[in-house]
Amino acid sequence: RADTMKFVVLALLVAGAYGCGQPAFPPSVSRVVNGEDVKPHSWPWQISLQYNRNGEWRHTCGGTLISDQWVLTAAHCISSGRQYRVALGKHNLVETEDAAAFMGTADIIVHEGWNSFFIRNDIALIKLESPVTFSDTIMAACLPAANFVLPHNESCYVTGWGRLYTGGPIADILQQALLPVVDYTTCSRYDWWGSQVTTKMVCAGGDGVVSGCNGDSGGPLNCQNSEGSWEVHGIVSFGSGLSCNYAKKPTVFTQVSSYMDWINTKMVSY
Repeated sequence: RADTMKFVVLALLVAGAYGCGQPAFPPSVSRVVNGEDVKPHSWPWQISLQYNRNGEWRHTCGGTLISDQWVLTAAHCISSGRQYRVALGKHNLVETEDAAAFMGTADIIVHEGWNSFFIRNDIALIKLESPVTFSDTIMAACLPAANFVLPHNESCYVTGWGRLYTGGPIADILQQALLPVVDYTTCSRYDWWGSQVTTKMVCAGGDGVVSGCNGDSGGPLNCQNSEGSWEVHGIVSFGSGLSCNYAKKPTVFTQVSSYMDWINTKMVSY
């Protein structure tokens, strides 16, 4: 019963005064995109994970704010020995923005089963050094129900400051792209990803035009639920080494719903 109460408290923390997954500035999602600038602050749970390099903070990965003190990202984004900070409320990474906040990290928890060779359990949690105050530009995404599986062709959006094209520069302004979900049956075909994907992953895209790219890693796959709130169903994990937008090689995400027990347990115990 005590554990149940802890989860209730966590749910309230996530919801806050704003409610999760309901941006004050709703995203423009009316058309298919090959990556476009987002409407400012329309994905207010998107964070930039940055590391200190000789006194200069550099973007390395994306991530998702899931409560007032916790960020979800990919295990492969974390390197031991690096100093990290989390940039919240950002739109343009190279401009000073009044709405932005920068937080140090209290704890970084990489999944115990993370396997970099086979790319398994590519998930990590970051505890911020102190709780962040939710606002119109900083709020949490909702989390999906445990073990929920997105239907084939569901319309979801990847967001991030990753490279604008294969080998190109990373974006200054946050980008979004529509990536329809590819079901496991399709994605695990030999001419798609085959045995590299598991049922704990989500595939999205694969049309050869739109995809995630380097620098998007750790960021969210945003899907709108039936009530209109946005849930983070995926964490950008890997894509094709041939090019970012290679046909039949959709962007592969860690499936958040498969790790809800792990997420809840870590958030309560740290």
